[in-house]
Order: sequence, then C-alpha cells, then structure tokens
Amino acid sequence: MAENTKRRKVLALLAGGLVLGVGTAITLAAWNGSEFATGNFAAGSFNLEGATDSATGTYTDHDTAGGAAGLEFTLPLSENMTPTDVVYAPFWVRLDAATTSPATLTAVTIDGTGTNAANLSYEVFEIEAAATCDATAVDSGTLVASGADLTSLTAGDSVGLTEGADADAGAPAQLCFVVTAGADLEQGEVASATWQFTAESN
Repeated sequence: MAENTKRRKVLALLAGGLVLGVGTAITLAAWNGSEFATGNFAAGSFNLEGATDSATGTYTDHDTAGGAAGLEFTLPLSENMTPTDVVYAPFWVRLDAATTSPATLTAVTIDGTGTNAANLSYEVFEIEAAATCDATAVDSGTLVASGADLTSLTAGDSVGLTEGADADAGAPAQLCFVVTAGADLEQGEVASATWQFTAESN
C-alpha cells in the first residue's frame, strides 16, 4: 500500500512536470514587428561647352580633338607671322544649364605639329568674360597654361566654373590665348596646336 502511494506520488510529479513543460513552451511565443526604409538616388548632370565669338555667343561641345574649336587669332597686318609677332585669340567656356555642380577647369595637354611648332611659344590666361583678349587684359589676367613651344605644357592656376541654374547656363569664363613667334621662325612653314582643358566637378 505504501509502495502504491509512493508510485502515485512519482507519477503525479512526472505528470506535474509534463504540465509544467507544456506551460513553459507556451510562454515562449514571441511578439514582433518590422520597420522598412527606402531611398531614391538621382545622378546629376555635367557638361562643359565653349564659344569662340563672345561670352554670350554660340556655345557648343568640343569634346574631341577632331571637333576642337577653331580659335580666331588676331593676325599681324601682313596676315602671316614674322619673328617676335604676338597674336591673341579668345575662347569662352561654361557649364551648361543642366549641370548640377560647380567645377574646376585645368589645362591638360597640348598637341603641336608642323615645322614651326618648335618656334612658337604660348600662354593662356583667364581674363574677365567681357574683356577684349589683348595685351592689356592679360597683364591683369591669371596664367592658366604656358609652353616654350607648341609641344610642351606647364599648367598654371585652375579656373572655377559655376553650375547652371534653372534654364540658365553657368557664368562664362574667358581664356585668352597668346602665341609669340620666336627668332627662329622658318619662312613659309606652318604649325598648328590643339589644347585640351578638362573640367572636373567639385
């Protein structure tokens, strides 16, 4: 009898243990919730363009050597250069209306060809956008690039360009090219040069 009572107690404890186990499993059910976040990212636009006629003239893209803008140099009275002659040509650059960030313009390379490429030196200055590209303007200008001939380039200061706003392009900057004939300029020979400038967004 006592043994049966003991057995009942053991069974009752086991049963109680089983009930307790089921109760513990039920209380482990988790409450949870979620939060989600999303973001949209749009890239801006960037385009450099140039003009040879004026600060408010006809701007187009000249983004390859083959499509380089033809600079219009002021020629001496003879229409041909002789030793010590100096000629000037203006070129305006700006960021177009769709450009969304300012930029820094720097001189990158020059490619000079022809017999007299070694006998012509040059300087490029940033001058006021509305100024006349001549000796007076470059005296107060900022040197952007120079070379002892048409095959070498020493970069000078960079040029700051402002971004476009609404339907308006950024403010134009004028580059004034100054080419000087050396004492060894050869008669009847020619030379040509192509300068490359690169604008990098800030």
